[in-house]
Amino acid sequence: MTDTIQLPNQAFPTTTGEINLTEVPTEWLIVYFYPKDSTPGCTTQAVGFSCLKDQFDALNTSIFGVSRDSVKAHQNFTEKQALTINLISDKEEVLCKHFDVIKEKNMYGKQVMGIERSTFIFHQGKLVKEYRKVKAAGHAEQVLADLKALQA
Repeated sequence: MTDTIQLPNQAFPTTTGEINLTEVPTEWLIVYFYPKDSTPGCTTQAVGFSCLKDQFDALNTSIFGVSRDSVKAHQNFTEKQALTINLISDKEEVLCKHFDVIKEKNMYGKQVMGIERSTFIFHQGKLVKEYRKVKAAGHAEQVLADLKALQA
């Protein structure tokens, strides 16, 4: 059991208004970080979580995707992909830095700082599982399976 990362007690803009992750009404919380709206891997991941949302809901779990995109970009992405999950805009990288997901990446031979695809599962505000260097395909299914195991 890890409890190194605490949820920050502050509000962040989302596709449906502001959210403070410490005040999410569900017992379980999934926060996942992804590099950019409307890119292939990020779309795969967001659609994966959206397709399984009913199953996560049944497990009393909220899901939030986080990137540095604007709320407007998130709303366009949500509309275009018919996403059912909520997306947090972290333009100032407050959450990204808090969860330590900004890493040096190699983009077309150049070193750039970007979001490393990462996911965190919280139970009643305590971190119980984290995933780093996530592969988008099949990830939502893996998180759902792990969540069921954690709740067993």
